[in-house]
Amino acid sequence: MAFQYILELFGTFFFAVSGALAMQDKDQDWFSAGFTGFITAIGGGSLRDILLGSYPLVWVKDINFLYSILVGVVVAIVFHRNIIRFRKTFLLFDTLGISFFTILGVEKAIGLGVRPEIAAIMGMFTAVMGGVIRDTLTNELPVIFRKEIYATACLTGAIIYLILDLQTPLERNYNLVISISAIILIRLFSVKYKLSLPGFRK
Repeated sequence: MAFQYILELFGTFFFAVSGALAMQDKDQDWFSAGFTGFITAIGGGSLRDILLGSYPLVWVKDINFLYSILVGVVVAIVFHRNIIRFRKTFLLFDTLGISFFTILGVEKAIGLGVRPEIAAIMGMFTAVMGGVIRDTLTNELPVIFRKEIYATACLTGAIIYLILDLQTPLERNYNLVISISAIILIRLFSVKYKLSLPGFRK
């Protein structure tokens, strides 16, 4: 099984968990949690594929993605009492999700023949749109509109991946690990030290 494929399944799982966990304080039933996990997991990738004209959509073509979502939702529902004891669990699952999806989105776009600049944007889009949909469904301000380094971390990781891919002989799997790790570190470091981009004011 290809390393990339494994990452895709794990990224889908992480986003499904984060989506389902987002409903834990909303006094909703299991179906609502499952639906939110499902939309969070497929949202960014589906919108990317629609924009790029790539059909059928990944989760429609490969049943393993639905299984990955199902497992993620079940884990979130069954073990949520244990999971929420760790205050930063939601942040961790969301960070893992965006890091995996960013780089996989870049690769998908490159494979469809778009320019590197567009591929970087599509990678970021793949990562953040699932979270935007999740936050909208749960009546939260989408995280990309908060004063946090979120989409910027994704875009930075996408650029790192493209530079290493196009300008160095680095083996692809190593590039995947380095670029994904960069997003994780940037995101967690910025949260830990409350870093943000300058505000936009008059």
